[in-house]
Amino acid sequence: MNATDVHDRWESRSGAYSPEYYAYYGPNATSEAIRQTLARFVDPDASVLELGCSSGRHLAHLHDHGYENLFGIDINETAFDVMQRHSPDLFAAGTFYCCPIERLARSVSADRFDVIYSVETLQHVHPDNEWVFDELARVAGTTLLTAENEGQRPTRDDSSSTPPADSSAREIRHVDGVPLYVRDWTQVFTDRGLHPAECEQTELERHTLRAFRVDAASTPGER
Repeated sequence: MNATDVHDRWESRSGAYSPEYYAYYGPNATSEAIRQTLARFVDPDASVLELGCSSGRHLAHLHDHGYENLFGIDINETAFDVMQRHSPDLFAAGTFYCCPIERLARSVSADRFDVIYSVETLQHVHPDNEWVFDELARVAGTTLLTAENEGQRPTRDDSSSTPPADSSAREIRHVDGVPLYVRDWTQVFTDRGLHPAECEQTELERHTLRAFRVDAASTPGER
């Protein structure tokens, strides 16, 4: 499956892991862990971008706790129709982009968002598009959070395979018809000049929440 195929699968996703699916279940332990982590690093007026926001359950949790400067991106147009129905206050307050993450990351200026975070989204970035991790490190102003699968826990796999030799992926899992690229997220973002801040594993099921900070002494060109 190439990068375009991966985009196509998520653009038309229905059923499990679709916008309706996430709207039905609503905020969860990961939503609260993200909120608690952000509270340590930024004020509620910080600009916060969620990658792969779907129908917005994590953003809605932040909005309910006083965050107003919220942004989300998702490739599935249905996500925003579902968000408008289920989280109308968030939909009215936030700014949302319907496009691939790669397109947005290349188009915005350095340090555009104070915080960028993802929940089980970057694990689906195809090896051909790993350059987007450089762009995300450039765009994050102070903090980047990842809540991604790192391979410690079993998942509902259909099969697994070996990634290309030049990829940062350690393993490819094929789950519900889409590839999941298991990566060492600490290495991915420390290689790009960010600094690990903390790690939270409690109550987060399949993934690990990691926080990375931008070195305030460095300029965007040095990171």
